[in-house]
Parts: sequence; C-alpha cells; structure tokens
Amino acid sequence: MAHSPVEALDPALRQTLARLGDEGWEMWARFDREVRSRRWHPFVPAEYDRVLVALAALRQPGLRFLEFGSATGIVTVMADLLGYEAYGIELDDALVTLARATAVRYSSGARFATGSFLPQGYVWRPRDSDGRLGTVGEGASGYLKLGKSLEDFDLVFAYPWHGEEAMMLDLLRNHGAPVAGLLLQCVSGEVQLFRKGRLERSWASPREAEHDAT
Repeated sequence: MAHSPVEALDPALRQTLARLGDEGWEMWARFDREVRSRRWHPFVPAEYDRVLVALAALRQPGLRFLEFGSATGIVTVMADLLGYEAYGIELDDALVTLARATAVRYSSGARFATGSFLPQGYVWRPRDSDGRLGTVGEGASGYLKLGKSLEDFDLVFAYPWHGEEAMMLDLLRNHGAPVAGLLLQCVSGEVQLFRKGRLERSWASPREAEHDAT
C-alpha cells in the first residue's frame, strides 16, 4: 500500500508542520472570536492537513509557490518549510502582520505582501456577463511589492468561496505561466490540482490521499 507523502518527510519536519497547523487553528479561533464575531470577514482557514498532503506530493526543487489570500500565513509558511520558494498576498494588512510574525517564529523565509492577488488591469469577463468578484476585495496589486508577476510562479494555492473557482482558473489561464498548477481547497473539503484549466489530480482527505501518493 502506498504511503502518504507526509510520512516520507523527516520526523522533525513533520513535527514542526504539525505544530504549525495546530497554531493555525488556534489563531483562527482567536480571529473568529475577536474579529468575525463582530463583523463579517472573508477569511476562513483551509484544511491544513489536506493541503499539506498535496504540497508534500507536489514538491520539487526550485518551485515557486504563491498563496492567494494568505491570511495568517500558515499555508505559505508550510510551503516554505517543505522547500518551496513561498510567497503570499493578502489584502488585510493586520493579517499580513500576523503572517510575518508566524514566519519569524518558524525561521521561515516565506515573504508576504499586502494587496490584491489580481494583476493590474485584470477584468473578469465570464460568459454569463456577471463579472462580480464575490468576496475577492480590490486594492493595489500585491505583485508590485513582491517584485514578481503571476507568471513567475509554478504553483498557486487558494481557498475560494463557492462560485469563485472559475475566476481563479481564468486568472491563471490568462496571467499565469503556461504549465503552472492551481491548487484549490474546495468548499467540500477536497483539494484539487488544475493545470491549463483542467483537473489533473485531487486529494479527498489525508486518508484517501495515502492511496494517491506518488
């Protein structure tokens, strides 16, 4: 039986990643209590264990990783610890501050920028003519602060609200590198990898991913 790619990691690294995930949930509980209980906010954490399995399976030397809406930075720091050159873009400056502090605590080189993950000039033009961006806020492009463009990244991760997936696929098709992967945490909990707009692979749960590991 195939083993999860997480099991192949160094035990000390696995322990660090588990601690990072636990801290992420603690940060979310505090944020939910202190912020979301008072006003609506789009930040909802990904299923860190499921994303970890996907990132561990996909990692290769030299890959550049970007997280759309990196919030507290858990997934971006996770990617950095796994060996990706990792970046995150987040519109909420207070969350970027938390993410940078998280990176420091874990001796991570992950970099974060405050701003929008939409490139300058991008316009969402779906076939049904409803080009609303859902929960995706607008602001100055975060790419300018990172000194990168979307096409510089090999793997992009996002946790879109329902209905926002098509826009993100369109964004990668039009502004991403030709073979860049888009890793989406679905509302159902499944983690899916798209490349060139097509579903390439999925991880339904850590247990099921054990049978899908390479």
